[in-house]
Amino acid sequence: MTEVLLRVENLHVYVGETQIIHGITLEIKRGEIHAIMGRNGAGKSTLANVIMGHPAYEITDGTIHYKGEDINEMEVFERARAGMFLSFQYPAAIPGVQVGTFLRKSVASVRGEAPSPREFRKELNEAMKQLDMDKSFLSRYVNDGFSGGEKKRLEILQMLMLQPDMALLDETDSGLDIDALRIVAEGINAVAEHTGCLIITHYQRLLDLVKPDVVHVLIDGKIVESGGPELAVKLEQEGYDWVDALA
Repeated sequence: MTEVLLRVENLHVYVGETQIIHGITLEIKRGEIHAIMGRNGAGKSTLANVIMGHPAYEITDGTIHYKGEDINEMEVFERARAGMFLSFQYPAAIPGVQVGTFLRKSVASVRGEAPSPREFRKELNEAMKQLDMDKSFLSRYVNDGFSGGEKKRLEILQMLMLQPDMALLDETDSGLDIDALRIVAEGINAVAEHTGCLIITHYQRLLDLVKPDVVHVLIDGKIVESGGPELAVKLEQEGYDWVDALA
């Protein structure tokens, strides 16, 4: 029986006095890729941030279970150490911190101990080769002056190095040209077989390269329709007007 990694049940979420998520239920098993699509402001990024434990959001009802454990009260760093990973829609710059140092510290923090320098270099070289990244990248400051494509590649590089069990990818495809999109998709596919993936995207083009098992449509903080990859194709062709009546 395939392990259920993430189970979200009847989730209601507020930011201040405003309710953003209205009773979402979702289950993701190991090896499954789920895509969430919807208009801007539908609550897609909020859902990813809440699952990862962002303190700005208040869960007023419902639960999030990860590997069978209720994690509603778990801190962000605890979720990361348990194998959860969130790629940001807008990755922040960290001037003065080199990429190589950042990755080494991140890996040590999540794994609980630092890998040997030789082991770390081997893993890093393999991951960077997979993403077609030059080694000069490691001496640059994290996201400082990076293009949109470089930021997204660094997010995927982190994912390859951290080897999560549950990956939450928030619009990882935004701002990518065709070649960069292909490389990022290859990185996602490299971990997807052994990982649960929740991919937030506006565009079906990523889902041509990363085949989802399930596509969910989010409208006003509610999942109003779920289906296979053909649902993403329909949304690309017809937009969201037809699902408004389901909300």
